[in-house]
Amino acid sequence: MQIILLEKIGNLGDLGDEVKVKAGYARNYLIPHGKAVRATEEAKAKVEERRKELEIIAAEKMSESEKRAAGATKAITLKRRVADADGKLFGSVTASDIAEAMSEEGTEISRSEPQMPDGPLKQLGDYEIEVILQADVRFGVTVSVVSDGDMPVVESPEEDDQQDDESQPQEGE
Repeated sequence: MQIILLEKIGNLGDLGDEVKVKAGYARNYLIPHGKAVRATEEAKAKVEERRKELEIIAAEKMSESEKRAAGATKAITLKRRVADADGKLFGSVTASDIAEAMSEEGTEISRSEPQMPDGPLKQLGDYEIEVILQADVRFGVTVSVVSDGDMPVVESPEEDDQQDDESQPQEGE
C-alpha cells in the first residue's frame, strides 16, 4: 500500500515521503495514529499545503524529545528477589519496569521506549538499555539489577543425593 508519511518514521522515511508498506501496518498502525495517509492525488496536495505546519509540529516534537533526553536519568537501580545463588531472578525485569522506575526518578517515558532486543533481564547485574524517544532522539540508561537482600538458601543437588542414599536401606540389610 502506498502512503505519505506525516512525520519521520525510523526505517521508513521523512515527512512527506511516499513509501510502500504492508497494508496491515498502514491500516492498523500508521493511519490510525496520524503518522501517515493513503497516497492519493488529493492527499499529496493536502500534505504539500500543510508541509510547513507539519514541519513546525515535527520540530516542536523533536525539541521536546531532546529536552527529555537531556534531563533524563542515566542510571537506575531495580531491586529484585533472587531465585538462586547464580543470581537468577524470580520473574524478570521488563521494559515496563524500567519505564516505571524512570518515572519514579522524574523522567517520564512510555513502556514502549526502552529497547530490549535480548528480551527481559533475568540475571543480577548492570545492563545498558537504549531509550528511543523519536527516530533521531536516543539515550542510554544503565540499569542495575540488584538483590533485595533476601538471598535464598540453596542446597547443592549433590548433597541431596548423598542424604537420600544414606536414608534408604541397603539391599543386604
